[in-house]
Amino acid sequence: MREISIPALDNNGSFNAHVATPEGAARAAIVVIQEIFGVNRGIRQKCDKLAAAGYLAIAPDLFWRIEPGIELDPDVDAEMQQALGLMGKFDQDQGVADIEATITAARSHLAEGGKVGVVGYCLGGRLAFMTAARTDADASVGYYAVGIDGLLGEADAIAKPVLLHVPKDDHFVGPETQAKMHEGLDDHPMVTLHDYAGEDHGFATEVGNRRSPEAAELADARTMAFFGEYLG
Repeated sequence: MREISIPALDNNGSFNAHVATPEGAARAAIVVIQEIFGVNRGIRQKCDKLAAAGYLAIAPDLFWRIEPGIELDPDVDAEMQQALGLMGKFDQDQGVADIEATITAARSHLAEGGKVGVVGYCLGGRLAFMTAARTDADASVGYYAVGIDGLLGEADAIAKPVLLHVPKDDHFVGPETQAKMHEGLDDHPMVTLHDYAGEDHGFATEVGNRRSPEAAELADARTMAFFGEYLG
């Protein structure tokens, strides 16, 4: 485990990214996109799991323009409120550009032709969808992505496989929004949605009160099979 520095595409600085490396040559790389809580312990554990499966995992600090190095705990109310405030300040278009810079950095660490995927959670799930539409990522996964109904106009730009995990009882993404997601994406040849009955936002977190182990393990197994098929 280490950190690398990645130059921003707009030449306005650079940002750190947490890196977990596999033993031996990486089968591919995966950019791990944070929740609104920063690159915290749970995101680092996601990276560790991917590295154990043979992937180079890189989690960029997407809040660096607001405050570098933010790590928050969603189970602490004051920190949850701080995280919601950060989301309001965050420029999502710049965030996708920073993810694109991270994808480029990841490709530089692979053999020629190596593939790079992305996986994101909450805000990161939304950014993963945007990344699929706007970059050359080879495969994208979003967990409990927020506000996808407002991004359906970008779906036609998605040319590589996308997987979305949708908890049916998500208190941030209500039934109407979920219905719009299915209406707009079920017929898309590159997009697959999996619903999780009785599950709430954050069910696949690595640590904390939100985790729902059985559903998390099912979603993660589907994610690994997806990456195995499309990244190698």
